[in-house]
Amino acid sequence: MVLMLDDADVAALLDVESLLDRVADALVKQAAGEVERPERPHFPVGAGLDGDDPHGTALTMPAYVRGEEHYVTKLASVHRDNPERGLPAVQARIALTEARTGRPAAYMAGTRVTNARTGCIGGLAVRALASEPVRLGVVGAGVQARWQTRAIAAAATVDEVRVYSPSESKAACAGDLRDEGVPAAAADSVDEAIRGATVVVTATTAAEPVFSPDALTDAELVVAVGAYDADSRELAAAVVEDATTVFADVPGEAAETGDLLPTALDADDLVPLAAALTGDAERDPGDLAVVESVGSAVLDLAAATELYERARADGVGRELSLAGDD
Repeated sequence: MVLMLDDADVAALLDVESLLDRVADALVKQAAGEVERPERPHFPVGAGLDGDDPHGTALTMPAYVRGEEHYVTKLASVHRDNPERGLPAVQARIALTEARTGRPAAYMAGTRVTNARTGCIGGLAVRALASEPVRLGVVGAGVQARWQTRAIAAAATVDEVRVYSPSESKAACAGDLRDEGVPAAAADSVDEAIRGATVVVTATTAAEPVFSPDALTDAELVVAVGAYDADSRELAAAVVEDATTVFADVPGEAAETGDLLPTALDADDLVPLAAALTGDAERDPGDLAVVESVGSAVLDLAAATELYERARADGVGRELSLAGDD
């Protein structure tokens, strides 16, 4: 029997505060080499439907952490124009499979899982590298902007949040966060959002830098989660090169994104974020740290396992028999 979890089930089970420690443990094991994580293939999709240009990017993301009962396979997509269609830019489905037998254990809606585990990057980075209380500037007003802010608010005391997007979505984002008890307000410009912030998060689908380095007047930490390939970029080269330390969840892949390629830094110059979580690398007062996140299926495994265990304990979801699994 296979457990099926739809998005409503995932929403009912998901608790970002408890997920933080699970994601932290996964990052530490990943940095220690205790995982199997093949290169994630990604390829353009949709070319030929309405012309020669593709509509988006498809990704397949498998991972296993040694000693775990299950491994994960995620099918994900990134379609930058989807918000104009009223759809998420990032969507995903997750399969959880028994490591001993190869039998399917669960299938679940993966978009919310992806957003929550990615949000944990910001929360963990702030917990390890920022001082409190946090003044947070967020560039981007989509789903990931909300999850980054939620995770940071779960991990640290937040005095204020200023959200900027060139669209009117910034007001809705700030309003949703206020309804959740987060002191958020929409900013009229990107400089207004960032100037005076101690922590800056960029959560966009941009292909060019989204703010000027001069706007970082008080920043201790910049967390960039939007650049995932060579064509996506959120940070100016000066932001990265002026940082005392540049952390990455997956240094080898982060070095190949549009945020890092224009700089003089390569994978060997990046510090695994796990080193900050274990205390092996710290940010000195007055220094600027940058965290570059590209995501990892290891984090999907951590989040999906948490949800699976909760679902089994609480009786959430539906069990189905698939042909050939008996």
